[in-house]
Amino acid sequence: MSSSDRRHFLTLLAVAPLAGCGFAPVYAPGGAGQALRGQVLVAAPDTRLGFQLVARLEERLGLPQAETYRLDYFIETSETDLAITGTNDITRINIAGTVRFTLTETATDAQLLADSVSTFTAYSTTSTSVATTAARRDAQDRLMIALADQVMSRLLASSLRWS
Repeated sequence: MSSSDRRHFLTLLAVAPLAGCGFAPVYAPGGAGQALRGQVLVAAPDTRLGFQLVARLEERLGLPQAETYRLDYFIETSETDLAITGTNDITRINIAGTVRFTLTETATDAQLLADSVSTFTAYSTTSTSVATTAARRDAQDRLMIALADQVMSRLLASSLRWS
């Protein structure tokens, strides 16, 4: 058996268990990712962080066409000093974030999913105040993108139950 044949055989062997468990690609035609596209109305943002979260969710979900589902969310963030010098100067700050969200079917007002996601990011404060402010905003934007991606993962993972 040649090296190429062996790789092909091992690849097929690795994929075989997935066929038995009902594995289906999320973004395949008719998959959960396609079923949600253009179907979810995300609640309008009222803060800069909310705007960043909604922008990423709409990028992933598409703008709503049918508004079959409504996604409501609540964002919480907190900051913690990570690195402090011997002179008590803070040089790194951690931003933790949590998004609690609910998905509701608009026709029946039935809640289909209620969940939360959390993650963190950090930024450096060792430069000027202008650079620190820019680094903080960038860290907040990265945090919202990461949280939106986690929300998407939860929606996709659970969509077979309710779509």
